Amino acid sequence: MKNLYRVSAFTYLSKGGNKAGVYLNADDLKDEEMQSIAHDLGYSETAFVMKSKVADFKVRFFTPLNEVDLCGHATIATFHVLKELKIIKPGFYTQETKAGILKLHILDDEIYMQQKLPVYGKYIDINEIETCFDHIAYHEIYQPMVVSTGLCEIFVPVSNQKILNDLIPKFDKIAEISKKYQVIGIHVFSLDDEIDAYGRNFAPMVGINEESATGTSNGALACYLYRFHQQKTSYILRQGYQMNLPSEIKVHLELMDQEIKTIWVGGKASILEDNES
Repeated sequence: MKNLYRVSAFTYLSKGGNKAGVYLNADDLKDEEMQSIAHDLGYSETAFVMKSKVADFKVRFFTPLNEVDLCGHATIATFHVLKELKIIKPGFYTQETKAGILKLHILDDEIYMQQKLPVYGKYIDINEIETCFDHIAYHEIYQPMVVSTGLCEIFVPVSNQKILNDLIPKFDKIAEISKKYQVIGIHVFSLDDEIDAYGRNFAPMVGINEESATGTSNGALACYLYRFHQQKTSYILRQGYQMNLPSEIKVHLELMDQEIKTIWVGGKASILEDNES
């Protein structure tokens, strides 16, 4: 399909990542046409790039089932395509999204997107989370909590990476709790000694049972870690290992008086070889 690119974002060692569709020059498409394209492509999200009167680009994001306000990996994919096609060059840009106007920092080999400042929501009772998974064991210190840097999700710390790997999700229960707390899904993570954390992301309510790399989730996770675990300005987070799609997401926090003032989430991307011209 003309203007449609297939991209893998947040790749690690040139492998893995999370696939996204990027559709350029989408100004004339109707909502139902964008939804149909996203559904037929079947990736967790497809980005539609348009002209904007208030930013460098306007981008809308569709899952196979519905539109969402923001998508991290599809944003990284979008600006990688724009850079590879030489529509843009390294520097700073802005995108208009339904989550607001956000900045992009384009480097030679990585793309970083700004996220909204963190909003820390309510703690979630572990008894409710237990209904969503088999073989779960929680971290002895940290608690499940709703956090958002653009999309609300429940963040669930587990005791170690083996527990994370062995989780058996109950997608109907995850969808129920997501609807109850008005979140997009659940992000389960375990702390790590070499990097900061490994994660798994489940969002069946919007048609994504499990996703291999989620930019918005990991931006919020870094804010959770900054508040509760270790206050530093750079985080390395990995995801997708249970799906055989190893992915790496980097988060940089800019601080003022120890408070988070800017969140940058980024990584590498590659255009897939099976694109149609």
